[in-house]
Amino acid sequence: MKAIALTAALLLASGAYAQTAAPAVDRYIHAGKLLDRPGQKPRGASTIAIRAGRVVGVYDGHVTPLGDAPVIDLRDRTVLPGLIDSHVHLSSDRAGQEGLLAELTESDQLGAYETLWNARKTLLAGFTTVRNLGDEGATLALREAIARGWADGPRIVDAGRSISTTSGHMDARLGLDDHLHSTVGTENLCDGPEECRKAVRRQIGRGADVIKIATTGGVNSRIGAGLGKQMFDDEAKAIVETAHLYGKKVAVHAHGVDGIAVALRAGADSIEHGTLLDAESLALFKKTGAYYVPTLSTVNGYLERIAKDPNAYLPEVRAKIDWRISITGKALEKAVPAGVKIAFGTDAGVSKHGRNADEFELMVKHGMTPMQAIAAATVNAADLLGLAKEVGSIEPGKSADIIAVSGDPLADVRMLKSVGFVMRAGVVHKGP
Repeated sequence: MKAIALTAALLLASGAYAQTAAPAVDRYIHAGKLLDRPGQKPRGASTIAIRAGRVVGVYDGHVTPLGDAPVIDLRDRTVLPGLIDSHVHLSSDRAGQEGLLAELTESDQLGAYETLWNARKTLLAGFTTVRNLGDEGATLALREAIARGWADGPRIVDAGRSISTTSGHMDARLGLDDHLHSTVGTENLCDGPEECRKAVRRQIGRGADVIKIATTGGVNSRIGAGLGKQMFDDEAKAIVETAHLYGKKVAVHAHGVDGIAVALRAGADSIEHGTLLDAESLALFKKTGAYYVPTLSTVNGYLERIAKDPNAYLPEVRAKIDWRISITGKALEKAVPAGVKIAFGTDAGVSKHGRNADEFELMVKHGMTPMQAIAAATVNAADLLGLAKEVGSIEPGKSADIIAVSGDPLADVRMLKSVGFVMRAGVVHKGP
């Protein structure tokens, strides 16, 4: 033990993890088991040294603290990086007719508080980073409030409003009577390459970190237009080229194989949902290096709402939901053996916020190992979001985003549904 403590002291003093003038370590974590780099072999008893919200050292064994820095005792738990959900909608936990009614009767100010409430639930579930893929703007503001320390929540990568064609999946007028059309914005809609370039620039001007588009119909769209392609190749190409011109990645809502192919040929960075995959789309994933974000746990949200209220969805929407439930996971069963890159995402907002970890069980059910699923929610998701230098693993220099669970999630991934300790950027939000 003394030798371990001496080694740690020498590393710190020598500047291996800190400059000579840097302040001392301000806290340690003693872990029973440490999965510091998901995808690689886990470590046994370990110590994590933290200073100013960042990891400055990871050591084998339980190091004796230097000075009077406190120790967080997690020796009876498995410690791993904060989880990342690559596909959420923080602005609501309601969908179907209930969600539509809320949009028409509740104020934007109340909606902002709901967004904060959902963000807090997500953080306490162990998800320290999320990518929010489309809402009216409350999450853009919350992103800044969290970054300034004005509110507690996960780190947010935000898309602003999602872009689609007129009468496409993200046209908020769908299902509304004509006299209500003037009450919803249409600046996110585009038809033709020039309009689509302008739609991208509008969201970038609002401060979007990533661009979200829809190349196919959507399950929740209040219109019976199916789930096939709803955007032409030149429109998708114009969007992707414009986003990449500004250094922004593009996430694409797509269910049908024709819309998936359109997006991948255009150079999209990720396909969300990807319910139908064929040989062509699998080959395009491999060729382009795009990520697949399956969002399997949407089915949980659908089933729970229907059980509570059989009329929760309009008939034309219910038909698409029944189809989605029947086919969920089949595409992932093709993508895993094909070697497609997979990142974790839930579409929370359709499913429940705070229950994001339900996705792990479905990923394992449909072909992934627990380690692959955890890697999808850490190192892979960090890479997709462009945050690989900041989060996704527990390494010197990275943000101290750290969670802990009882038991071994590599043996039973359901352990991640009960996260008992949550730290983000060195601040403990749950646990000892």
